[in-house]
Amino acid sequence: MSGPLLSTIPVGPLQCNCTILADVEAAEAVVIDPGDEPERIVRAIEATKCRALALLHTHGHFDHIGGTAAVRRATGAAIRIHAADRPLYDALVEQASFFGLAAAPPAPPDGGFADGESIPFGRFALEAIHTPGHTPGSTCFRLDGESPVLFSGDTLFRRSIGRTDLWGGDTDAILESIRRKLFVLSDGLRVVCGHGPDTTIGEERRSNPFAAV
Repeated sequence: MSGPLLSTIPVGPLQCNCTILADVEAAEAVVIDPGDEPERIVRAIEATKCRALALLHTHGHFDHIGGTAAVRRATGAAIRIHAADRPLYDALVEQASFFGLAAAPPAPPDGGFADGESIPFGRFALEAIHTPGHTPGSTCFRLDGESPVLFSGDTLFRRSIGRTDLWGGDTDAILESIRRKLFVLSDGLRVVCGHGPDTTIGEERRSNPFAAV
């Protein structure tokens, strides 16, 4: 069984990577980090001819949640974010204002996810991996199968890590999350980051200037 259809769209002024994963055969999809440009995201979902089951969030910063309410209205998909980031999520308007941007109030989440929880869509599933540090509720999602992928949000970037100088950030925690929960994964595992280009676990374990071991 080949993997799901995967499309990543950089959205908004900070170019957050929003990813749509679709099982075309089962006509079910999930969306990771619908951070902005909701009309564009909805068009991409509609192009798959799949029903969006869930809007999954790697964390609660404004650039990863700003389009969520509008995508929810258009699709009916459940909004899910780790409970530890609910205060950040609820403060969307204040967060955006801090960066000189405007945002509408967020739609209430429908639930969170536990560390290790499986989130199914069609014939596939994502594993939620709680990786606190960038924010208290930061969560990565791992897609298994023939073409496995890790969606790392702002925890791990190509040759960098998420900043820890914003509310709830913790440098020791993010390094522990990366080394104990991500760097134990397979070398060749593709990593789709929250911003910027893809990388692999092996590349970052060897060459990341902040977290290499």
